[in-house]
Amino acid sequence: MRNTIIIFLITLCFAGCAKQSVEQSSIPVGNKYATGFQITETDTGIVVEVFHPYQRICVQEPLHRLGTMSTVQVGFLYALETMDCLVAVCNPELIYTPVKGDEIDLGDSMKPSAERTLQAGLDALLAVNYGQYDNLEATRLEKLGVRTIYINEWQEGTPLARAEWIRVLGALTGKLHEADSIFQNVETQYINLKSQISNLKSTKIMSGNNFRGTWYVPSGKNYLAYLFKDAGADYPFYDDERETSIPLTIEETLRYFHDADVWVGAGGNNMAELAEMDEKHTWFKAYQSGRVYNWRKQIKPGGANNFWERGVVHPEEMLEDVIHILNNAPDSLLHFASHLK
Repeated sequence: MRNTIIIFLITLCFAGCAKQSVEQSSIPVGNKYATGFQITETDTGIVVEVFHPYQRICVQEPLHRLGTMSTVQVGFLYALETMDCLVAVCNPELIYTPVKGDEIDLGDSMKPSAERTLQAGLDALLAVNYGQYDNLEATRLEKLGVRTIYINEWQEGTPLARAEWIRVLGALTGKLHEADSIFQNVETQYINLKSQISNLKSTKIMSGNNFRGTWYVPSGKNYLAYLFKDAGADYPFYDDERETSIPLTIEETLRYFHDADVWVGAGGNNMAELAEMDEKHTWFKAYQSGRVYNWRKQIKPGGANNFWERGVVHPEEMLEDVIHILNNAPDSLLHFASHLK
C-alpha cells in the first residue's frame, strides 16, 4: 500500500519537482487530518502540492488517462466514479474493485514496463514512494517522457488522514467537491462510531504474527493502533512514538499479549493453517479461545483484497469491524475482517 505528466487533452503544469523532503509540522490549510499534501483553488485552476517527494501540480483541466501503480488508488477512483479515467494498471490480478477489463497491464508495481507505460499515452502515472528504489524507477520513467504523481496515503498515521487523500484524486479528475463530500460523510460516520466508545474497555487486543523469530506489532503512531484506540480496545503500545512497526521477540510478545482477548490481523486462512505456520501461535489466549481474525473477508483467489481498496477509502467500516470484534458480534456484521475457524 503500498503511492507528472504528458499533455494531451489537458494542461497540467509542474514546478519545483526537486528531490527533497518537506517536513510538515502541522496539517496544511484545507485538510482536517492529512499532512502529506495541500490543495489550493485559484482563478486559473487547482494547485496540488505533494510533500514527499515534493511536487507542485497545477491542474487547469481534469486528467482523462491515468495509470496506477497501487490498488489503493483504484479504490479512490471507484469511489469518485471516475473509473473511465483508468486506462493502465500494475498487477491487475491484485485489483479487487471491478474494472473495465481493457486496461493496459503495466507489469509489476515495483518495476512497471517502460514500453507499455509509454504506449498507454497517459496524462499521468499515479505512483507510490516507498523508498529510494521507487524514486529510481520514477526517474527512469520520467527520463522517457512519463510524468508521475505520488499518492502517498500510506505515509499518514491515522485512518481518516489516509482516507482524506481522496481529495487529491478528486482534484486531478475534476471532482474535488465530490471528493470533499465523500470524505465528509466518511468522517461523520467514523466520529459517530468513535463517540459511542466512552472509554477504554477491558478487552485486550493483539496484532501481527511471528515472522522468522520476530513479531512485528503496530506502534502507537500506526493507523491500526488508532483504529484499536478509537474502538475502545486495550492495547499496550498506544504511547509508543516510533514511526515503524515494533519488533518483538517471542518472549516479549508473550509478556505483552499472552492474555489478550482477541487477535486481529493474524496470518493464515484458518486456525489449523495458523498453527502450521508456527506452533507458537497456539500459545496465546486468543488462539485458545478461538477469537482470531484476519483482514481477508473480501479477497479473491489471486490475492486481491478489498481491505487495501475500499478499506482505505472507508475507515469507518474498518472501525466498525474492530468494534464488532471486541464485542464478539456475529461474523455476518463484519466488512473486511474474517473470523478464523
